[in-house]
Amino acid sequence: MRVVAEVVAYFSEPLEEFVRRRHAELKARGLTNEQIFPGIAAELSARPVAAPELSLRQLRRIVYG
Repeated sequence: MRVVAEVVAYFSEPLEEFVRRRHAELKARGLTNEQIFPGIAAELSARPVAAPELSLRQLRRIVYG
């Protein structure tokens, strides 16, 4: 039951929080923004409930304001 709750919580994370969290995780692994933002865009489109398609600029604005 706990695993199900964790999976549901993961996929119910708001778009902006997901983008900021993934950016921080990938940045901590040493990736550059040129690698990070296309990867996040691909992850968003592959989620079970796909987010609206965002441009790389829109993703940058979510992270940096």
